[in-house]
Amino acid sequence: MNLIILIGIMIPFLGTVLGAGCVYLLKDKMNDRLKKFLLGFASGIMIAASIWSLLIPSMEMSEEQNIIAWLPAAIGFILGVGFLLLLDVVVPHLHIDAKKEEGPKTGLSKITKLVLAITLHNLPEGMAAGVVFAGVMSDNTSMTIAGAFALSFGLAIQNFPEGAIVSTPLKTAGKSKNKAFLIGAASGIVEPIGALLMIFLAALMTPILPYFLAFAAGTMIYVVVEELIPDAQGKDHSNLSVIGVTLGFVLMMILDVALG
Repeated sequence: MNLIILIGIMIPFLGTVLGAGCVYLLKDKMNDRLKKFLLGFASGIMIAASIWSLLIPSMEMSEEQNIIAWLPAAIGFILGVGFLLLLDVVVPHLHIDAKKEEGPKTGLSKITKLVLAITLHNLPEGMAAGVVFAGVMSDNTSMTIAGAFALSFGLAIQNFPEGAIVSTPLKTAGKSKNKAFLIGAASGIVEPIGALLMIFLAALMTPILPYFLAFAAGTMIYVVVEELIPDAQGKDHSNLSVIGVTLGFVLMMILDVALG
């Protein structure tokens, strides 16, 4: 793996770290209106990335391999959703602002369960970046380094508000600014780990890269539908989340089309 690829898969993690640093700038918990907008914005980026950076390349790659274009995309997408659904059931975790934990009952601390929830959220993004860079490294695909970096930058932009959304409630709950920052930043470390794992696996199995791309898309859409959109909705200011989704979607689409 060369340095450019390593930098590419670290960019989304950098977005999380910078976002977590907002804990030093915000005096109190994040404004509810801003939070709804940012959650919508993150959702829009993930939806657009799933389509232009993952599903469309999956179908194009399948056609190049003389496979029915939609078949690997459909199978991989369903498997991706199923994978996150399984993890959601078997891993004990607690979402930010949630009162009831999910998964099996354990004696883990609240902070540990929060970190596990964030890990489940960030893993799909790392997998998405990794499989796209794996496609770039393969000589048998038309995927470009510019397109891969477009996805990385899009994920970093999306991770910035997420890092802030994770760290600021921890400070409000009584954690020191330093501890809240470290937990928020650490929540994104699973992204480069997931990316490296996908690069390793995909390098061994280039013919099934279309399935890997769609798999990553499925995991990302699961996070959007199961967590981001519900958290962005509510009795008040839900229109802000719609505006956020729109802007995030358009930004990611432009990045991918312009740089891809």
